[in-house]
Amino acid sequence: MTSLIGVDLGGTKIAIARFDAKTLEVQFQKTLPTHAEQRLPKVYEDMRDLIRDCIQPDTTSIGVGVPGLVRHPEGILVRMPNIPGSENFPLLDTLKKDCQLPVCVENDASCFAYAESQLGAGKGASVFVGITMGTGVGGGIVIDGKLFRGAHGYAAEIGHMLLQPGMPPYDTADKRGDVEQFLSGTAMGKRCEAAGKPEDYLEGAVCAFMRPEIFREIAWMCVNICHSLDPEVIAFGGSAGRALKPHLKAIEKELGKWMLPGTPPPKLSTASLPNAATLGAALLSQQS
Repeated sequence: MTSLIGVDLGGTKIAIARFDAKTLEVQFQKTLPTHAEQRLPKVYEDMRDLIRDCIQPDTTSIGVGVPGLVRHPEGILVRMPNIPGSENFPLLDTLKKDCQLPVCVENDASCFAYAESQLGAGKGASVFVGITMGTGVGGGIVIDGKLFRGAHGYAAEIGHMLLQPGMPPYDTADKRGDVEQFLSGTAMGKRCEAAGKPEDYLEGAVCAFMRPEIFREIAWMCVNICHSLDPEVIAFGGSAGRALKPHLKAIEKELGKWMLPGTPPPKLSTASLPNAATLGAALLSQQS
């Protein structure tokens, strides 16, 4: 009997779980605040200590999902916007040395997508795309059961696809016109506030009066993915993504308006696993 450890390092919390390597049953799980304001050295120490407490004699590998860009195969953090001091930090080598176990470092949305493709909403799909909609918007692509990272490891940065034409590209964080600016849970909350309806936004719920506009933008995001990758299934996770569950039929209808005539649309779904990010990190660690 062996075990795997999966870590989801977020901007506000660090979640860890230890899984039975065969059954994937959760043996242990814990969550701590990230304290991102104390910068990466402190965040790393907290995460490392949490992992050490979780390790058992039968633990064979550790997977860590991070909210930012990762340079592969070195496992170097290129940048995590919500955690200062993370630029070019050699997370894989540092954690491997400190814990004396094989380590995998991956984008957190890719961990989510991988778990859902193996055991959740995308199981059996030849091409699957997972989209996380929470504080930001992230993505992961799985093709024939394998995570697709692209030529440089930066594939599926769905949150940074441009969404609104005519907006100044990348001049400031608030004016780049990308998906994250419009469709993250944070952004949708601000949009409801600006419209004078802050009470209509709770845990990612979509304001009733803004639904047509938001559903159209989600359809635009999805149609660009469809025309590039032709996925069988697209699944939404994160607080805002899961809140879309009652509205999937409406989004599918809007998506149909923008699909290339004669092309089959993907199945739209919400995430089905409660711990996809930690589970995906643990599963990917087996490949380290």
